[in-house]
Amino acid sequence: MRRVAVLGNHLPRRCGIATFTTDLAEALSTAGPELDCFVLAMNDATHQYAYPSRVRFELPDHDVTAYARAADFLNVNAVDVVSVQHEYGIFGGKAGAHLLPLLRELRMPIVTTLHTILSAPNLQQRRVMNEITALSDRLIVMTAGGAGILRQVHGVDAAKIDVIPHGVPKTPLSGSKNRLGVEGRPLVLTFGLLSPDKGIEYVIDALPEILKHYPDVVYIVLGATHPHVVERDGETYRLMLEDRAKRLGVDGSVIFHNRFVSQSELSEFLAAADIYITPYLNPEQITSGTLAYALGAGKAVISTPYLYAKELLAGERGILVPSRDAGSIAGEIIGLLDDPEKRLELRRRAAEHGETMLWPAVANSYLESFERARAEHKERRQTTFRAATLANRPAELPQVNLDHIEIMTDDTAMLQHAAYNVPRYEEGYCLDDNARALLLMTLIEDAEAADPKTVRRLSSRYLAFVSHAFDPASGRFHNFMSHSRLWVDQFGSEDSHGRALWALGTVVGRSSDPGRHSLAGALFHSALSAVSEFRSPRAWAFALLGIEQYLRAFEGDRNVQASGRAIAERLAGLFRRIDQPEWPWCENSVTYCNARLPQALIATGSWTGDASMTALGLRSLEWLTTIQRTADGYFAPVGTNGFFEKGMTAAAFDQQPVEACATVSACMHAFRATGDHIWTEHARRAFTWFLGQNQLQQRLYDPLSGGCRDALHVDRVNENQGAESTLSFLMALMDMRADEVRWNAMQIPASEPVETLVAVTS
Repeated sequence: MRRVAVLGNHLPRRCGIATFTTDLAEALSTAGPELDCFVLAMNDATHQYAYPSRVRFELPDHDVTAYARAADFLNVNAVDVVSVQHEYGIFGGKAGAHLLPLLRELRMPIVTTLHTILSAPNLQQRRVMNEITALSDRLIVMTAGGAGILRQVHGVDAAKIDVIPHGVPKTPLSGSKNRLGVEGRPLVLTFGLLSPDKGIEYVIDALPEILKHYPDVVYIVLGATHPHVVERDGETYRLMLEDRAKRLGVDGSVIFHNRFVSQSELSEFLAAADIYITPYLNPEQITSGTLAYALGAGKAVISTPYLYAKELLAGERGILVPSRDAGSIAGEIIGLLDDPEKRLELRRRAAEHGETMLWPAVANSYLESFERARAEHKERRQTTFRAATLANRPAELPQVNLDHIEIMTDDTAMLQHAAYNVPRYEEGYCLDDNARALLLMTLIEDAEAADPKTVRRLSSRYLAFVSHAFDPASGRFHNFMSHSRLWVDQFGSEDSHGRALWALGTVVGRSSDPGRHSLAGALFHSALSAVSEFRSPRAWAFALLGIEQYLRAFEGDRNVQASGRAIAERLAGLFRRIDQPEWPWCENSVTYCNARLPQALIATGSWTGDASMTALGLRSLEWLTTIQRTADGYFAPVGTNGFFEKGMTAAAFDQQPVEACATVSACMHAFRATGDHIWTEHARRAFTWFLGQNQLQQRLYDPLSGGCRDALHVDRVNENQGAESTLSFLMALMDMRADEVRWNAMQIPASEPVETLVAVTS
């Protein structure tokens, strides 16, 4: 073994994973002097760091293309083993799903250290973790409890798991308090990045009772607030702690060191501490570097009973107190200060156990795990034969590119039209496109598929336009606005109103931003009642799709449920009145946004549990996919140059991107309702229409600009890249990406080499 690559965060980025990765890489290099150990460092959002030379590759967490480049970098550099430091939050995508394409492409053994293991993961977390465990040759956990969760929750074979403790540096067992300014005073210490789940307020609440017995006790809280907490909430938590200490009259006994300390500084504080405490609130926390450091330093430790603490402090190596219990904290601290012998015995047991956690021993255990992974990987190469046909491989999807979206958006909203790829200001704005844009940004936000600052900025702008378009007096939306910011209609079409409801419901159901969530909810309720007077089945369908999304957040809202059922019955009634074996449709013509009609029935049938409504939607969608397919298998939506009248021949052109988008979305809804992969095949056929798999074999999506051309004519593509077309492509892309994890579960893990690749074309 000559070369090992470690993937994770790295100092000077400020977080526990960065410290761990830095220490692990250093320890591995020390344990194997001839080993070339280097790091691939994850960068959060747009932050850049001054890394040391050991970091040879940087990955912005939300840039999906960076993960593919990293896989290429590792493959061409003859890396023997990749050591992945996994924590859901450090990789981009929903539940860190951006990591998966990188792992699939690697040709060497993968050893993954799991820093967080959830006993009750949500669906996306479970899918991502299941694939990580399948792609990894070995898994490293820091406790036996973590190994148990892997076995029980994710079905991992115990033989694949190595339990290796959290590494800790060698720290003096005692030190001087003089340099800390607390000479002669009992010192209680907590260190680590601050966040509201640390429970430090309960130690502060315990101080009045402690000070009655030991008036000179000092409590030091060492560490900066976590950078992600600062970005989201500022210093609210720290200010609350400081104010709490003042109100309790213990501010003279509390010291906050609000900075990220070096290893040498940390050792100095640990050596001087008499008691170390972790009052954490999350009972499922499976690792804690700070607790490991304190135990390794031979400290008398008090902790709340989260999973890692219960295992690490077993065997009377520390004291457990109930969570959120200031009285118990005070009692145990007073008891330890009263009983120096007990405190010394705790320290002895902690130091004895800490010897097994020192970095040299941990690094040797990691190297042994790497060697096992290499041997097992080599054995699989010799015995495993797997063939991957094109039929079993998921479509390779383009990356989300918002360049043209940003060009089409000014400081008011998204413009409607473009001349080639240049916005046409004279055409102004419309609610239709800004509702689509708001819907798209919310889907991207939910999937974590682009830079969050860009998504936040654009989402707020589109929602502001939708809000401005609403007239509370009439309960209706305007649709068209001139570039001079004047509304040019009394109120907009029923379809534009329905699209606005769809977008607003999606914000309520999927956005994590409380401001957008609240405003969208208020607008949704104000605008929903107007739909009862509408006559457009497409407006009904859009509203139903918005209701489905709204109910993701508020499934018990009986008023919205009742509205949804009433609207769905009107739409289903149209289908039932006109339905014939050769024409299972709700109108006597097939015109525009066609697949949204059966999609709304499928969606509503799913949340209401109405199997007959779902079946009606599936039957009409199946018919629609049949009439929108050429004899040689290309997707060919009904053209706008004549549409398709019952008893007549369907117009072959002009084919619109909005139809391909609607078909992709409806088919993915059908797949989620049935689990039948025939629907993913229909979705792929419609999606690849954008990419040139159409009757003219011409691409509508422009990867250079990020825009989509407006139509497929009989002899050419329309070169203009307007808002509707570009948004349609990106919405279709997000629908395809939504189930990418599920599809890739069928793909052969890249860690299992493919000796023969069979290409089969239809």
